[in-house]
Amino acid sequence: MPDRPSLLYVTDLSYPAAGRRYGDEDVFLTARLREWFDLALCHPLDARALMSRFDAVVVRNSGPVLHYREEYARFRAEALAAGVRVYNPLTGRGDMAGKRYLLDLTAAGFPVIPTVDRPQDLALLPVADRYAVKPQEGADSLGLRFLTREELDGIEWAGQLVQPRIDFAYEVSFYFVDDAFQYALHAPDPVRRWVLEPYEPSTADLDFARRFVAWNTLDHGIQRVDACRAPDGRLLLVELEDLNPYLSLDLLPEQARERFVRALADSLRRFLG
Repeated sequence: MPDRPSLLYVTDLSYPAAGRRYGDEDVFLTARLREWFDLALCHPLDARALMSRFDAVVVRNSGPVLHYREEYARFRAEALAAGVRVYNPLTGRGDMAGKRYLLDLTAAGFPVIPTVDRPQDLALLPVADRYAVKPQEGADSLGLRFLTREELDGIEWAGQLVQPRIDFAYEVSFYFVDDAFQYALHAPDPVRRWVLEPYEPSTADLDFARRFVAWNTLDHGIQRVDACRAPDGRLLLVELEDLNPYLSLDLLPEQARERFVRALADSLRRFLG
């Protein structure tokens, strides 16, 4: 391997994300990573054709794969078969594998918004004014609906997850590189979920987030643990994003942003061995 490993950085610079600027974040990150790596950017639909030419493929702000599900499945299958190093590794158990992990975590008693996928299990959920219905393969709130208990009787359950709508105080996200906590951001106004501010987590908050990072068993990679503060004060998991989590780096103080960049570069070097 050369002194400067080569990275194929997968991003969709033009993806129209609500409240976020994917392209700006990846322009910043790739400019910094060039200090340590030879690097080229490509659209996610080009990754399969180009991946064998690089030491590793870094999947970043590539947009929800549900927009190109068949192409992503081929990329994933061929990368695994050829032993291509993909970062994050393709063994993630969170959103990378769809949202069925919410069922597994519910059954295992983890602090997660209770989730079911069968009408006969509705009685296992706490009573709520409305219920969130979301696709198991969803992302970016695509396909999300809020229905009353009576309206649930008319839904098609195949491929859907149902949760009680939680009247939470705020949402908070914890960002990790490998198993090391980097920073946290929260949305004080539940209605404006992408208006984020720095958040100083308590020891209990970090214990909560680390529990899910440990469950996911990824040796390398970027993970974002999204949670909400329930009315009783507990944190409940909303999502474990381990495929291409947006990082909101523009909201960080310069020192924290620099610390994240160096942690990512160190992780990539370890990943490449």
